[in-house]
Amino acid sequence: MNQPNLGLKVSELRQQRGFTQEQLAELCEVSTRTIQRIESGEVDPRAFTLNRLGEVLEFDFSEPNLANENFWLVILNLSSIIVMFIIPLLIWSWKKNVSIKIAQQGRQVLNFQITMTLALFAGAFLLMLVPAALIFMGEAAVNAVEGTAIFQLLLVCIPLPLILIGIFCTYQGVINAVRALSDRPIHYPLSIEFVK
Repeated sequence: MNQPNLGLKVSELRQQRGFTQEQLAELCEVSTRTIQRIESGEVDPRAFTLNRLGEVLEFDFSEPNLANENFWLVILNLSSIIVMFIIPLLIWSWKKNVSIKIAQQGRQVLNFQITMTLALFAGAFLLMLVPAALIFMGEAAVNAVEGTAIFQLLLVCIPLPLILIGIFCTYQGVINAVRALSDRPIHYPLSIEFVK
């Protein structure tokens, strides 16, 4: 892994574990200035320092197999088509310590998946509200509404949000898989940041 990605990853991992630069330097048996220079991207660390950073931060800083990395990035992004956050969660958990790109994109995919899963549950809840409201209104109200154009419109429009969510997830998954393959930044709009 080369700078500046290495420095960004060291800084991110250090902060996740709650270390100050001084604490990390002490654990790695290097100077605080060395940690500062690595994190800012000024220097590439020596093999000893890189190994110590890897041990302390529990991360493999060796060069990943880029073809393998691209495969997992595509799978990760395409998994957003199926609105189940289990698949990207498994891939992200398994590969996040091997690749910075998988760690970063995995978080974005997971946030998108969780947001879309919540939207699907909200849509399903709304789907259940209409029949429940009709039942609550009574049989006479149901018979009065049943033959009207409003009822027919309701039958068509109720599943529409679920269909639109499915189309949106498919579009975002394919577009971001292509972006990941061409080494462009991915973007999942409407995502709430659950995983940081």
